[in-house]
Amino acid sequence: MQISHSVTVLDGSSWRARAAEHERRAGRFADPFVWRRERGQAHPVEDFLFTYYTLKPGQFKRWHPGAGVILLDAAERTSWKFYRAATEDELLSAGLSPDDAHAHAERGDAVLVDVSQFVDKRGTALTFTREILSNTADKKAFFGCFGMHEWAMAYKSVQNNIRHDYLDLRLGAEGTDRVVESHRIRCSHFDAFRFFMPQAAPMNELQPTRESQRTLEQPACLHANMDVYKWAYKLIPLIDSALVMDCFELAWDARELDMRAAPYDLLDWGYEPIKVETPEGKAEYVRHQRELSERSVTLRRRVLSQIEGALNRAAVA
Repeated sequence: MQISHSVTVLDGSSWRARAAEHERRAGRFADPFVWRRERGQAHPVEDFLFTYYTLKPGQFKRWHPGAGVILLDAAERTSWKFYRAATEDELLSAGLSPDDAHAHAERGDAVLVDVSQFVDKRGTALTFTREILSNTADKKAFFGCFGMHEWAMAYKSVQNNIRHDYLDLRLGAEGTDRVVESHRIRCSHFDAFRFFMPQAAPMNELQPTRESQRTLEQPACLHANMDVYKWAYKLIPLIDSALVMDCFELAWDARELDMRAAPYDLLDWGYEPIKVETPEGKAEYVRHQRELSERSVTLRRRVLSQIEGALNRAAVA
């Protein structure tokens, strides 16, 4: 139930139901990955978000309410990082009766995210995340890359050995090289650019660096949009799990588009190629890219809103 404009109180049955629903939502993605990993199997599309990013499946499935939520009957969470027991005064301010507030405070089983501690310990991360998300959300989207970054990662595959060595190149090595050589390469994302084959890197109109990342990224970039998930989960438990999952699902869809437009043959895995080497394929790619870009801007602003709310809470604590 909503108690005030700033604090929500959830009883045990309510928050445990939310936690169970989150575990089901997250498990739909994480459980198949764990199953494959235990059997030494790999998936070229679906494993990426669990192998490239650092949030482990168990952590991914753990529910967090975010800042400004008091969980009743949650004594087990007092030992969790960046959580603490609510004080009696906080419980009274949140609308609990004096008797209930006193009882929960005595037991120490009313728990909330310790925003002040998080801001104190992770202030640099908060500042950087706020800057990069704000800069990217405000930037004009560029829709002329056509996913060429993945092709640049497979350029000159005979000399370099293709990165996904268990996948065939849809156009073969020579055909892939011709596509790279006949297209404009304009990748703005450092963590994609750093995987370019050495012969392809000089072809990129931009030469992104880690230092320029916060100002160079733009909201049409699939990898920047996958990274919204990264910026969100790095702020757990300050950011609520529903928002983290929304960011993850954006990243999941961006990864699928990224690989459908990549030079690899994924038909046996159930993915129809988007043939970005053709005008029709480019148009299809941009249609999907625009939809993902719009979603990414909305999600960036939602994460930014939660960051600002947390900073405001810490300032008045």
